[in-house]
Amino acid sequence: MVTPPEISKQVEELRRELDRHNHLYYVLDQPEISDADYDRLFTELKQLEQRYPELQSPDSPTQRVGAEPLESFTQVRHPLPMLSLANARNEQELEDWHNRVDKLLVETGLKSESAAFVVEPKIDGLAISLIYENGSLVRGSTRGNGEIGEDVTANLRTIHAIPLILRLERDEQPPAVLEVRGEVYLPLAAFQRYNEERAAAGESTFANPRNAAAGSVRQLDPRIAARRPLSIWCYQVGYTEGLELKSHSQALDWLTAHGFKVNPLIERYEDFTAVIDACRAWEERRAELDYDIDGAVVKVDSYSMHDTLGVVGRDPRWAVAYKFAPSTAVTHLLKIGINVGRTGALNPYAVMEPVEVGGVTVSQATLHNEDDIRRKDIREGDWVVIQRAGDVIPQVVGPVIQKRSGSEREFRLPDICPSCGSHTVRPEGEVVVRCPNRSCPSQIVESIKHFVSKGAMDIEGVGERLVERLFSLGQIKNMADLYSLQKEELVGLELSLSINKKGKSVPNRLQEKSVNKMFAALADSKARPFHRVLFALGIRHVGSINARLLAVHFRIIDNLMSAAAEEISEVEGIGPVIAEAVRDYFAEAHNLETIERLRQAGLQLEMAADEEETPKPLAGKTFVLTGTMTSMGRSEAKEKIEALGGKVSGSVGKGTDFLVAGENPGSKLRKAEELKKKILSEDDFLGMVSK
Repeated sequence: MVTPPEISKQVEELRRELDRHNHLYYVLDQPEISDADYDRLFTELKQLEQRYPELQSPDSPTQRVGAEPLESFTQVRHPLPMLSLANARNEQELEDWHNRVDKLLVETGLKSESAAFVVEPKIDGLAISLIYENGSLVRGSTRGNGEIGEDVTANLRTIHAIPLILRLERDEQPPAVLEVRGEVYLPLAAFQRYNEERAAAGESTFANPRNAAAGSVRQLDPRIAARRPLSIWCYQVGYTEGLELKSHSQALDWLTAHGFKVNPLIERYEDFTAVIDACRAWEERRAELDYDIDGAVVKVDSYSMHDTLGVVGRDPRWAVAYKFAPSTAVTHLLKIGINVGRTGALNPYAVMEPVEVGGVTVSQATLHNEDDIRRKDIREGDWVVIQRAGDVIPQVVGPVIQKRSGSEREFRLPDICPSCGSHTVRPEGEVVVRCPNRSCPSQIVESIKHFVSKGAMDIEGVGERLVERLFSLGQIKNMADLYSLQKEELVGLELSLSINKKGKSVPNRLQEKSVNKMFAALADSKARPFHRVLFALGIRHVGSINARLLAVHFRIIDNLMSAAAEEISEVEGIGPVIAEAVRDYFAEAHNLETIERLRQAGLQLEMAADEEETPKPLAGKTFVLTGTMTSMGRSEAKEKIEALGGKVSGSVGKGTDFLVAGENPGSKLRKAEELKKKILSEDDFLGMVSK
């Protein structure tokens, strides 16, 4: 049967169109069509290929779904060895590597000052090699021992970010042979979902995204790999025939132009001081990324210098890996403790054998709620995977089921509040178990901590430890008591004990200077606007934005206290759930008593006249914050934006109006540039809000 020419043309056009959309979605993260429209094109192509089998091609987008299972992997020899990298574990070792490069270049007659460097993230994934012949992918393999790897072509073909054919300009001839090296990885959000699904199914969880990616690529059944959301960052051109490149940065540009996913945050530097700064910045921004990195790779840019510097052992002299502290670790979960929050929620947490993770020694980690513990099948006595990135609170990813001995104990939240002994309840439709006793000591302490916190009344000098100590001594019983404290009863107050050089216990006491600062902060807090006071009260579901909405609508707290739930729910942005929580709060006699005492202390319980008339010039505008701001914290910047009617989002998208870029901005900056969003420096932002 002869295929009609118009059908052949239609198939080719569909393949080109699907390939273009794959590139936009998986490589550039700039989709142009909906999933439904993509599926329609895909189905049309698949039906044509089934009707005309002679048109089927291994390069077709329809071939990414996964082939039949393999009996085993075939070993393949790499055309060039996939070398390992020497490590620099601190800035001094990085300087030492640079000095050695300098010395070798001088000894061989080259000018070391002409050397430029490329700094890129060291992705914590699985290194792979892709071989293209005349523009088509013919083989993909793992690194293996550097000389010989495993042929995992069928699995790699299922990864949409890997081009099956090169993207060529009109009349451009592809290289006869091209080797591209990259790192297959699993995005962090996908990794978390994947582990939760495995735990729910009774399967072992992966210790980290790298293990998950490696396990996916090395599946004998490619259909399993096809169902997992793997991606890739391509970082190097290896062996080539018919392609001449002079530098690593040129090679990365070539890969980007021909359809490969290259990290857009990679930069080239001519000053080595900037290289060190860049490595430091990568370590600081790692918490913002949706993929795991365990270091930064520094490479001499010039290929001719690569040849001059050569290789020592299995390490190239022209590259080094600046290693970070690991962000995951495995440790022993000794028991599951419980904190009672300010709204009565019983919050479980893990008590563990101390372990270093992310450069910090941790012995406790969050566990969210009982349902999450059950879904992950975490038991007391388990060996567990701990994850920490940047300043994020450590989390328990999941158990290492293979290390179970049978002595582990399943966890259940108690029926009795550990703080006050009240019977706990689990409201219908909620995942949180609560203590219903509003006089529960833990709830009171946590509500006072919230009241003095930076986002609320911002009472500097009244920290968590002092709140706990004053409550235990009976000197404060609620937040209003803070304004009744006397200086003479605080100066010399013992906060804790420490051990001196002689091994004796020495009390740490409050000094008069600290007490004076604390009372000055208490006095300053009386000028906080009404909406801040309303937020500081700690009403359930009432965050800073809802507090502002309520303050603007009711203007005086007495109006809000006397309002029915139906009236409260009519406020734009306030629904019935929040309205009921507000009504319940003001129905409690002791809460009304506290508010009256705060009124007597001089706190602002109504909107100031000038605040009522404040214009909202940023109404309808959405901001995204990235990097470190030197003049203020992110919470303060967020508050300024919201006070002027704007919104703050955590990610850059089509609805973003402004990106505020502080020092060492992360990937959000590049995303904003790609979407052509307005980018403000910190000074620009300050100028905008000051007007």
